[in-house]
Amino acid sequence: MLLHKEITDIILNSFYEVYNTLGYGFLEKVYENALLLELRNRGLNCFSQHRINVNYKEETVGVYFADIIVENKVIIEIKASLLHENFEYQLLNYLKATNIEVGLLLGFGKEPEFLRKIYSNNRK
Repeated sequence: MLLHKEITDIILNSFYEVYNTLGYGFLEKVYENALLLELRNRGLNCFSQHRINVNYKEETVGVYFADIIVENKVIIEIKASLLHENFEYQLLNYLKATNIEVGLLLGFGKEPEFLRKIYSNNRK
């Protein structure tokens, strides 16, 4: 069984709903706003542009902003293009810097695509 499967199923269904409605070619912020609206309409607690501090030896050395966090259990990173390996590493870094273990990389490119990543808290 996949970790947080119920939540990720809703997220992925919402992703395809947004993609099928808006199509390809908008800026990431448009997709973020539409997905946020769709997720909230489906009853999920979520917020956008959540600050993630990156610490090194207990000192903050950088800051990321996650596109959407859902139920404090899943981080969503949105791209308006084809997914590339560097986007995957970006999502993994978000997971490493938080207590959240599941991340979804959603691509609103010419074809919809997604990638699910898990980074266990026991590895942090």
